[in-house]
Amino acid sequence: MMKYLVISLLSLVPFFTYTQKFEQDVFPVGEDELAITFIGHGSLMFEYKGDVIHIDPSSREADYYKLSKADLVLITHHHGDHADPVAYGQVRKDGTTLIQTQLAKEKLGDGIVLNNGEKTMYKNIEIEAIPAYNLVHKRNNGEFFHPKGCCNSYLLNIGELRIFIGGDTENTPEMKGLKAIDIAFLPMNLPYTMTPEMVAAAAKAFRPKILYPYHYGSTNVDDLLELMEEEGGIEIRVRKMK
Repeated sequence: MMKYLVISLLSLVPFFTYTQKFEQDVFPVGEDELAITFIGHGSLMFEYKGDVIHIDPSSREADYYKLSKADLVLITHHHGDHADPVAYGQVRKDGTTLIQTQLAKEKLGDGIVLNNGEKTMYKNIEIEAIPAYNLVHKRNNGEFFHPKGCCNSYLLNIGELRIFIGGDTENTPEMKGLKAIDIAFLPMNLPYTMTPEMVAAAAKAFRPKILYPYHYGSTNVDDLLELMEEEGGIEIRVRKMK
C-alpha cells in the first residue's frame, strides 16, 4: 500500500483528438505514472508504462475510433453501456487482451472470462474480479437489475496503488470488506445501482483514500458530498461521469 498520494488534475485535456476533451488525473506510481482519463458514465481509460487500458468503452460516451488502441480492455458486465461491440471493435488491435464476464463474452465474441472471485495477471498488474450485484433495486418483474454471479467489479493492483472499479453494483458485503484501497470508483445511477446513502455507507466501511462517484446519471452528487462532509480521511473527487 502506498504511503502517500500526489494528484495532478489536468482539466479538459485534449486527448488524441482535437474534437474530444476529457478530464484526466495523474498519479505517481514509483518512478512511473498512472494517468486516468474520465471518458464518461462508466467508461475510463488508464495509461501505465506505455500500455493503454480501456474500461467499459461505450460509443455513447466517445468516438473511440479517435482514441488510442487498447493493450487491455476490462468489461464489468454485458449491458450495452458497458459491453459495446462497436466501441470494443474501435479500440481493439492485434494483441489486445480482453477480460470480461461470461455474458459479455457471449456478446463480444472473444476474450478471457474472469468469474467472481478469480484473479489473473496482465503483465505486472494483478486483476481480481469482485462480485457486483444488486441487493435492493429490481426490475418491474421482480428480478434484480444485476443478479449475483453475472457481473464483476475489478480490483487492480498497479504498483503500490490498489484501485477498485465498481461497475454496476450496490454496497455489497464483498465491497464493504475491501482493505487498503487507494482509489475507488463507485456507481450512483438510480435505479440501477446505488443511492448516495449506499455509496456513503460503502465508503465509510472500506475507506478508500480517494472516492470518485461515477456512472451517476441524474443522481445529485451534492447529496453524497453532504453525507460525507464530516467524514475525514476520504477525499471525494467529482468528474464529468454522468
